Amino acid sequence: MDAQGRGRAEDIDPADQWVLNPNTGEYELRLAPSAPQSGVPRPRRATPAAAGARAGGASGRSATATPDTREIPEVVPGPRRRRGTPEEEPLPGRRGGRGRTKTKKSKGKRILVWTGGTLAFVLVGVSAAGYLYYQHLNNNITSISSDGAGTGGFSKDRAINLLVIGTDKRTGKGNESYGDKESVGHADTTILLHVSKDRTNATAMSIPRDMIVDIPDCETTQEDGSKKIIGGSTGVRFNTSLGQDGRTPSCTMRTVTELTGIVPDHFMVADFNAVKTLSTAIGGVKVCLAKPIKDSKSKLDLSKGEHVIQGEQALSFLRTRYSVGFGSDLDRIKLQQQFLSSMIRQMKSEDTLTDARKVIDLAEAATKALSVDDKIADIKKLGSLGQEVGKVNTKNITFTTVPVVDNTDRATVLPMPGKAEQLFETIRNDVSLSDVKKKEKQKQAAKLKGKRADASEVRVNVYNGGAEAGSAQATLNWLQNDVGVTKSSQLGNAGKTLSKTTLEYDPDQADQARKLADLMGLSASALKPGEGNSETNSQGLPAMVLTLGKDFKGAGVKISGSSSAADLDVEKNTADKEKCAG
Repeated sequence: MDAQGRGRAEDIDPADQWVLNPNTGEYELRLAPSAPQSGVPRPRRATPAAAGARAGGASGRSATATPDTREIPEVVPGPRRRRGTPEEEPLPGRRGGRGRTKTKKSKGKRILVWTGGTLAFVLVGVSAAGYLYYQHLNNNITSISSDGAGTGGFSKDRAINLLVIGTDKRTGKGNESYGDKESVGHADTTILLHVSKDRTNATAMSIPRDMIVDIPDCETTQEDGSKKIIGGSTGVRFNTSLGQDGRTPSCTMRTVTELTGIVPDHFMVADFNAVKTLSTAIGGVKVCLAKPIKDSKSKLDLSKGEHVIQGEQALSFLRTRYSVGFGSDLDRIKLQQQFLSSMIRQMKSEDTLTDARKVIDLAEAATKALSVDDKIADIKKLGSLGQEVGKVNTKNITFTTVPVVDNTDRATVLPMPGKAEQLFETIRNDVSLSDVKKKEKQKQAAKLKGKRADASEVRVNVYNGGAEAGSAQATLNWLQNDVGVTKSSQLGNAGKTLSKTTLEYDPDQADQARKLADLMGLSASALKPGEGNSETNSQGLPAMVLTLGKDFKGAGVKISGSSSAADLDVEKNTADKEKCAG
């Protein structure tokens, strides 16, 4: 915002007259001294006309105020001047301003002032809201009950899980033309954003809307305030976790927990208007196409190459599916991830952070367009959440999608056995999908460095030491039939219960241990060399001892989901990369 163009009262710079009271969150007029001090010009107060112009520029606020206490919420306070200090002479050509030397230091301070230190960025678009006028923005927020489905609140000392839901509800001006105008608003686009405990990385996992899942029973708070328990459904599309039968976002939250084992802290809901207003407020989002797209259903018509899109065109881009790839929702997810990656880059760019008008427009758009759960329905809480999310570098924000396989009806998909659980396990264990911890991975890999035996040479006895019943036999079947470890045996339950799976071996079996670790996804910490192992297999030959602990998730599932994200066989793209879709 230009303080010289808005809220100016004659020759007074309002940025130097209004200050934020930290106790009330409101801006207050700093009054002049009761009597002019020697050599200090007494500033003139704002005229009624100027005050009216300021009040008219802020939506939803009253223009009534006393001359000494008018609120100018859209004006950011400048440095406080000590009484008795003469004003500086204005620079030539500057109307009513005071001369200041612009240095990098002062510019940095001004950026912090504009953003209020609380740039709140989240997805679908990624909301950025510093509170320049707390109460006004607070009144914009739409709150929806979480019904106890979340953790109850994020924390600065642990990982954050934020569920972002894009609905297909056609409310709002112009949206009825997109068809299905009676839609109750299903979970059309859903992303689970996981921000690591140390804030070095984040994973944004898309959940396909047509994936078959089980929806648990859920207690909901309806729009009229009444409580209603909605029965669960088995083997239904994920998108019906919202809207169908009166389900609220808390039902989607519970469905995600049922699917992944991850309890979200909070949720945010965005409709069609959110996409349009946020993309416009940021000045457009740059996208790239490897080939032209002309989709009659989404009404998108773009040539090959780069484009900056916003408003209706941005919404059309996100809704396009029939003109890319195989025309499935999975292809549309790729477009959505490209759009969001670009939006994040734009949000975190200096062009946005130093543009006060953009920051204010984004604050207005985000608070009006996004609905949030009742635990964070407050600007201060959203700002605090935004600070935590904003700490992550774009190169370490990784987009991925739940691995799936086609269902028998071909119109829906199923979570891919093994791979989907491995991805969930990786997120639960707070492991980065990016290279942010590359040195740690290299150190871990060094422990496993060395010669590998052939699978047919690996000799191992399998015990169940805390996994589900039948796990040892299932692992034996997988070892012998799927990966060629034919010299293996399962010997029932171990004599102790372990939280982590272990592999004990003699030093001369190290090459066998490394091979089995590769096959099962065992970390270096799971390997126990030199344990004095004296067991033999069914052929009477020395054998290693594999004890399945409570962390075992199934035969063929990488046990450490986690020890090496590089081994995770899922599609991954980081937010710093510019890719062309199509």
